[in-house]
Amino acid sequence: MKQTLHYNIILRAEPEGGFTVLVPALPGCVTYGKNLDEARRMAKEAIELYIEDLRAHKDKIPNGCDYLISSLEVVSV
Repeated sequence: MKQTLHYNIILRAEPEGGFTVLVPALPGCVTYGKNLDEARRMAKEAIELYIEDLRAHKDKIPNGCDYLISSLEVVSV
C-alpha cells in the first residue's frame, strides 16, 4: 500500500548560483538544483531514492514532520 509522506526541506542559495537542498529528517540526503523548481524536483527524487534504499534494507522510515524549522535574528557584535 502506498502512503503519502511529508518532509521539510531547507533550500540554501549558493553564491555561484542555484540551491543546495537539505532534508533534516534524512541524514545525508542532500541535492542541488539550478533554480527553485529544479531544486524541489531534485529533492523529491532524492527523498524517494533514500526511502527506497531504507525499504530495501528493511530500515525504519523516519517521519519527516518531526522537525520544526525556524529562523532567528542574531546581532553581530
